[in-house]
Amino acid sequence: MESEFVPAETLQSLVDLMAQWGLSILGALAVLFIGAWIAKRVRMGARRSLSAADIDPMLVPFVASLVYWGLMAFVVIAVLGLFGVPTASFIAVVGAAGLAVGLALQGTLANFASGVMILTFKPFGVGDWVEVAGVAGTVREIGIFSTVLFSGDNVKIVVPNAQVYGQTLKNYSASETRRVDLIVGVGYSDDLQVARDAILAVLEGDERVLEDPAPTVAVHELGESSVDFVVRPWCQASDYWPLRWDLNRRLKEGLEGAGCSIPFPQRDLHLHQAPQEAV
Repeated sequence: MESEFVPAETLQSLVDLMAQWGLSILGALAVLFIGAWIAKRVRMGARRSLSAADIDPMLVPFVASLVYWGLMAFVVIAVLGLFGVPTASFIAVVGAAGLAVGLALQGTLANFASGVMILTFKPFGVGDWVEVAGVAGTVREIGIFSTVLFSGDNVKIVVPNAQVYGQTLKNYSASETRRVDLIVGVGYSDDLQVARDAILAVLEGDERVLEDPAPTVAVHELGESSVDFVVRPWCQASDYWPLRWDLNRRLKEGLEGAGCSIPFPQRDLHLHQAPQEAV
């Protein structure tokens, strides 16, 4: 009958193995658990700090998770180092793989980076009317990779964030007030003071025109067919388009009521008859 006891050579091999790797295994487990605990605490602290800093709620969990997994990557590298794994080569391989992935996804990463900048610095918000990347509309959604606009005729427009943050952006809702810029022409034979008084009367008669800052009415240019006034009243941003449309009509009516003409482009044609040649 064969002996049920483990051979002495096997026991000695196990003892040697435990002596060689036991402390490394215990140290690795300690580093792993302590590192994971620290990473979780840092993630919680990052969440609280970002929330207190009034960072966009969509960005808070993403940044906190990014911090957590970044710390865990260092923990894993430290654990591998305890087992004698050449971490320098490992980091080089990971870096090369990250570079390859980054080059393959450079467009997506550019949109992502721009989305983080938009959510952090907030050049516009949901509900603002903006003009960017050749389109204009009301902002309905700001995502990590794209921004969603709806045009004036309710067409959905999805703009990649790289085009939003990398180009000049006009935010028409950033201020509570706006200035309406109009050009009004009168005839050269009209009394300019009468024309100016008529324009001011129209502006003063509209309660949407703000008194401060005061509207500007001045002779802007001597045009080809008219003397052009620049008319620049201020109003609340929500009244901009209704006021602009109404002023176009009321200024015409007010100037005509004051006896001023509103000329249209015209040219004078002079015919000269060439002298007949002597017979």
